[in-house]
Amino acid sequence: MKTLLFVLLTAAAFSVPAAAINVTTPANNAQVTSPFTLIASTSTCGGVPAVSMGYSIDSGSSIIEPTSFTALASASSGAHVLHVKCWGKSTNSQVQLSLNVVSPATTATPQFSLKPGQYTTSQLVALSDVTLGASIYYTADGSGPSTSSHHYIGPISVPSSVTLQAIAVAPGYANSGLARADYTIMQTSQAPIPSYASHVDQVQAMAGWRIKHDTGTPGNAEGAMNAVSAPTLTGQTEAYDTSFTNGGGVLYSISYDNDSSAMNFVYDVQVWIAAGSTLSNLEMDNNQVISNGDTVIYAFQCAGYSNTWEYTRNAGTPSSPIVQWVRSSVPCNPANWTTNAWHHVQIGYSRDDVGNVTYQAVWLDGVKYPINATVNSAFSLGWASGVLVANFQVDGIGTSGSSTLYVDNLTMYRW
Repeated sequence: MKTLLFVLLTAAAFSVPAAAINVTTPANNAQVTSPFTLIASTSTCGGVPAVSMGYSIDSGSSIIEPTSFTALASASSGAHVLHVKCWGKSTNSQVQLSLNVVSPATTATPQFSLKPGQYTTSQLVALSDVTLGASIYYTADGSGPSTSSHHYIGPISVPSSVTLQAIAVAPGYANSGLARADYTIMQTSQAPIPSYASHVDQVQAMAGWRIKHDTGTPGNAEGAMNAVSAPTLTGQTEAYDTSFTNGGGVLYSISYDNDSSAMNFVYDVQVWIAAGSTLSNLEMDNNQVISNGDTVIYAFQCAGYSNTWEYTRNAGTPSSPIVQWVRSSVPCNPANWTTNAWHHVQIGYSRDDVGNVTYQAVWLDGVKYPINATVNSAFSLGWASGVLVANFQVDGIGTSGSSTLYVDNLTMYRW
């Protein structure tokens, strides 16, 4: 009689041994940013010596690696399965890790130490970034910056007009946004005045200034002039104290000489606006009675209402005048001038025989701003022949307020 021997073999008895894959990073269920570092190794695969390794993300193609490797893997934001694999002779195996890929924080945009704008001298510009460990890269040739651009290590010299652009990069962060600053370096210049030009100096210190509310402005205004010892450039500074209601303005004027034949003028003055002053327009005029008896009005102002340099014209005739202010394309607002500092203003203009005035340019703190506008500005006012009158007018803004302006070196050139 034969005995039947039944041997029960479990499924485990036939299973391939688990892969001895060691994944140093990332951990299972880790949250990572892309790209992330994958470090893995193994010596065996399915119980036999491993000959290679690899990895794939989700159902993507495998990337083959040696049996010990470090790789930089990329994936889109969201949940993914990372497959780390091994291959041996006639066998393969893998481990799977769940990952959550998130967008990295962004490096802060670099900051410039100097405000973009116009300057009259060479400047030094420093760059900084608030992200810890950030490196800054910049360009100065108009091209977009990258990590191949100049690596910022210290303040940048800006001797001429330039556009600086910069980005910042930091480990574990996305690259910053683009920072840009345009710097215009305008060489200082002065109004061209020939050596033979006649001139009256320190007009602000002359006796006989007339002070009155300009009825062409709304509201009311009062003014006073006083010699002061500070601030001063020459020791002959005058303070112009103006108070107003409802936008009123005060006209300060003086007859400074007599000349009916001069055809060219430069109004040259140093102005200091005291902190806390409230003003809208700063008007600097010159009037001349020419040989035909008409008065030519060279009226020019830095206008806070329009934020431009303005000049006047007579849109009518000398005997039936229509006065109009004309806006230039050059920006100006006295409210934007630095207070408690001297500002040098030069206004250049010329006329023809019948009172057509060409406003050539205005220079503010050594920077020339071309105007190049010709208008008629002749008025039949019946003034004495050849009289020359200088005006300095301060207009208020708002319901009420006051201002204190200091004037020095007011010089009237003519030729």
